[in-house]
Order: sequence, then structure tokens, then C-alpha cells
Amino acid sequence: MNPDIIKLLPDSVANQIAAGEVIQRPASVVKELVENAVDAGATAISIVVKDAGRTLVQVIDNGSGMSPADARMAFERHATSKIASASDLYALHTMGFRGEALPSVAAVAQVELRTMRKGDEMGTLLRLSESKFVGQESIAAAPGTNLMVKNLFFNLPARRKFLKKDSVELGHILREFERLALVNPHIDFTLISNDTTLHQLRHAEPKQRIIDLFGKSLDRGLIPVETSTEFARISGFIGLPSAAKKRGYQQFFSVNGRNMRHPLFHRAVMDCYAPLISADAQPSYFIDFEVDASRIDVNVHPQKHEIKFEDEFTIRGVLEAAVKESLGRYNVSGAMDFDMDDAPDIPAYDPRIAPVAPDLAVDESYNPFADAPARPSRINGGGGAAASDHAAARRAPTDWQKLYESFAGERAASLDEVRGSALNSVEPDAMAAPEPARLPDMGAGAATGAQHCVQLHGRYIATPSQGGLMLIDQHRAHVGVLYARFMASRQGGGAEAMQRMAFPDSVELSPSQSAALMSMADVAADMGFDISPLGGCVWSISGMPASIGAANPAEVLTALADEMSATGSCEPAALRSAAALALARAAAIRPGRVLSADEMETLVADLLRLPAPAYTPDGLRTIAVVDNDAIARLFQ
Repeated sequence: MNPDIIKLLPDSVANQIAAGEVIQRPASVVKELVENAVDAGATAISIVVKDAGRTLVQVIDNGSGMSPADARMAFERHATSKIASASDLYALHTMGFRGEALPSVAAVAQVELRTMRKGDEMGTLLRLSESKFVGQESIAAAPGTNLMVKNLFFNLPARRKFLKKDSVELGHILREFERLALVNPHIDFTLISNDTTLHQLRHAEPKQRIIDLFGKSLDRGLIPVETSTEFARISGFIGLPSAAKKRGYQQFFSVNGRNMRHPLFHRAVMDCYAPLISADAQPSYFIDFEVDASRIDVNVHPQKHEIKFEDEFTIRGVLEAAVKESLGRYNVSGAMDFDMDDAPDIPAYDPRIAPVAPDLAVDESYNPFADAPARPSRINGGGGAAASDHAAARRAPTDWQKLYESFAGERAASLDEVRGSALNSVEPDAMAAPEPARLPDMGAGAATGAQHCVQLHGRYIATPSQGGLMLIDQHRAHVGVLYARFMASRQGGGAEAMQRMAFPDSVELSPSQSAALMSMADVAADMGFDISPLGGCVWSISGMPASIGAANPAEVLTALADEMSATGSCEPAALRSAAALALARAAAIRPGRVLSADEMETLVADLLRLPAPAYTPDGLRTIAVVDNDAIARLFQ
């Protein structure tokens, strides 16, 4: 008989397996360590990274610190100070509770911990490597915790190999930092990368924290959202529809100070903006929910981004109403009356409460065909003026047809007058049956877009085709044409032709945009930009690609930085494609611009020469055709 084959895995292997769920990249380390610092009551947190976290991730806080015994115990699996029993999972008020973060980090890196409690004379230095205890000693330290994670994934070469380029990993760290800083505006944050300070935030109000993170341009583009019900209190800010972006948008949900993703709530916000923005644009929002901790479940996924709500559909309705109210108050979606002083209190539907029949009474003596005098005007009684008015109406004369005799006569006279004037105004020859109008040829020539273009609503171009009527989105069509032009210039080798600016322009980017642009300056130069940093996140623009025409230089560079920071690829071809798409979007004609006949014909002809004219490079529909059968059905 074969021996038993099921064995208990060693702790080091189990920790590496758990680390695969919790620690996916350097940004995951930043998230876990900063959340621990927040739970420790820190009021100032500094984050230091080198080589986008590959070499070092260091988090320094002024929180409560740990005793020597707690410092050692913190690296054991499922060791935590956040909960003591299973019932505590339903009333969580801390960011962490699983006791998996530090063991998972120690399993895939070399860890050095310095910590001291306030009031202690000496602190503790603890070293671990690959989940193995290396040493512990007493040292002089500042109150709080200083935790260094070195050489991430040094013992897992495959995992380290699949990390992206430093600029991409730094972008993930910056986005994680933004989420953490947004939900903790009462804490001072500092972020340093390769000895360069990217963020230095002082504690502030939520709106000021948003502005500090994403730039002063948001100051006048934020609309406050505020409402409170028995299910949730919702507060935060939403962006103006005019500021909606296709890339680089900011969308953040949080509940009880914890970041989350929630597709249902996101859909509710998008439905509010649907009539106000184009289908491919995304609004910005920064919305926080305060919900009874017993009515949510955060124990869904190790990364704790997904949260279950007991009353999610009710809260969705409250959120949608709050967003629409804010848009209405600021005259964005039309005038609305939100005076709630005399509004009735309509309770939310609760399936646990049995329905109660309304208290109604019926007057069984009432006969609508009887000539009774007065009768009650309401089901539950009452009479008076309403009853006497009803009786008077029943005594009214029934020869109402006389009222319409004069109207019918005047109507007939008016029709005769119109017919006479119409007949007298037409030439005698025109009274004969008209010949069919000679329509222009709509054969192969029309299919090329070389003639018969009509603009609709300043946004669409209509032109006949062999199959019916072709409708073209002029902005998306121009995006496709410019993208193909930029990519063709790259295939020919060399750099894009540059147009020198008489007066250099400047633009202030966010730290994540600036970091992405700094690491990909060679791609920007190939695209025809002459840019240089002026200090901080401000960039000088001295030259632009000649092919973008009269587009705003700052808008084009911002769009390029958004695309570079959003792409997850580090391949040069993919980066150039993303940069070309960003330039095409920024330089393309805007919806609402009136085009001349020659401009429309040229645009349609250039579009139909492309290998795939029906869609933009990012998959948006450019052409829609109403076929001949559909047109015929409209007239049947």
C-alpha cells in the first residue's frame, strides 16, 4: 500500500503562497505598511522608495510603536491586534485585521524593523529574511515605527522578472499613495522616490487634499455632494461635466475611511452624467460613505478593495439622488426644486415590514345616476361646496353641440381661403404632374466620400453610400486619421517634424504625470516635443509636433502624460502607439466645430483610406450606416 502523501506545508512556503494574494507589486507593500501606520494612530507618515520599490520601500510613522515582544509576534501569520473574535469582523474600524500583511512581506523580501513605544527608553531592531528570523536587539529609536523592505521578490526571480518598468511601477505606487492620502486628510504624508520629493502634504480639509494631490485646476471644477439618511451618510465632491476626461480621470469611492471599488455605485454616478457628457468620457468623483460597520462586509478579498453592503440598492438610490441634486443646484442639469422643508418623509422599502392596508370608507348610498341633492365629495365624508357644484353641473343644459357650430363654420371658411391662395400662387404649368427630381449619382463615387457631405449638429457628417446613408463622427474620424499619420511617420524612421514656438509655454502636471513624462522623455522627443522640467512638476514647452496644427500645447502635453502614466506596458512600440493616440485625441477637431464642404470631403476621404476606418484605434465606433431597407421602412 502506498504511504500517505498529504503533508503540512512549512510556514515559509505557506507565507509565500499567501504573499501571492496580498503582495503583487511594490505598490501593495506601500498599501499594507501605510494602513498599519494609520491603524497605529500616526499623524505623520513618510514613504521612501528606490528603483520604484524594487530595492527599497520604507515607511516611517509616529504612531504608537511596538514592544519587543509585539514586534516579533507581528510577523507571525494571523497575529493581529485589530480583532479578538469572529464577531469583531462585523464591527471593524481598522484598515487591517487579517494578520497577513507583515508575514507576507517578510516571505518575499528582507525586512528591517525599528520601533519604540512612546514612553519607553529603548526601542527594538528586528531583522528577517525570507520569513526567517535573523536577529533582534535594543537600539535608540524615535517613537513610532520605521520599517524597511529591501530587495522585493529577491527569492522569487520569476515574480521579480515580471515586474514592469520602473516608471510603470512608480505610477502604481503614486496611484496607491493618492488613494491612501485621500481617505486620510488629517495625516501629513510625504513621498520620496530616488531622493526626489514627489509629494509633501500637510493635513487639510478633504477638498484641499484633493487640490494638493491633483492640482489647482480642480479648485473651481468640484461640486460638493452631501446627504444623510438612516442607511448612509454620503459626502464628497464630483467634477463638472465640462471637466470629464477620456484618460487620466480621478474616480474614488471610500467607506468608513477605507478605499473601495463598487461597480453598482459607479454605474449610478455614470447614469447621472449620461445626458451631460459624451459616451466615451469619464467624470471625476471623490465620494465617501459613512455606514454602520455592522451593515457592511470587508472580509471579501485579501486586498480589501471589494466591500459588500447589506442595503446596497437602497444606498445606490440615495447616491444617485444626491449626485443629481448637486448637479441641479449648480445649474448643470437644469433647474430643479430641491426645497426639502415641506417634503414628506418617505421611508425606504423594507421587505421585513408587512404592508398595512389604508383606512378607506365607501359611501354605499351614492348613486351617480340618481337626482339626489347633495352628496359627500370624498370617500370618508364631507360635502359642502363641492357637492353643490356637482349638483349644479348635473343641471347644466345638454345642448352643448351649439357651442361648436360657430367654430365649424369658421374652420371651413379658413380652409377654403388657404386652398384658394395656394392655387392662385402656383404657375399654371406647375399644376401638372411634376417630373421626378434628378438626383446626383450615388454609386462608387459616393462611397469614396468625395461628394455630397452634410454636417449634422456640428458633430456628425452624413454622406450617401452604396448601402444607404453613412453617418460619421467627425472627432473620432479625425482621431483615426491623425493616429495613422503619426504612426506612419514613426515607421519612416527619425523624429517627427518639430514646430518651434515663438514664446515657450509651461504646464503644471501632477506628480504621477510628471514622473511618467520624465521616464519617457525619449518617446516625447521622437514625437516632436521639445520639453524640459523647470522644477517640481512644472514643464517648459519650446517645440511641438508640426502635424498637430493649432492645438493647445499644454492640453496636448497633459494628454500625452495621462496616456503615458496610464499605460501598463514598457515596450517602446506600445509606448509610441499610446503617445500617438494621445496626440491624436488632443489635436483632433472638437465636436461642435462647423466644417466647410472641402474639409468634410477631405476628412471622409482620408478616413476611408485607412485599413480599419469603422473604429478608432482604441475601439470606439466611427461609422454607422443606415441601410436602404431601414430607410425604406421609415416611409412604409
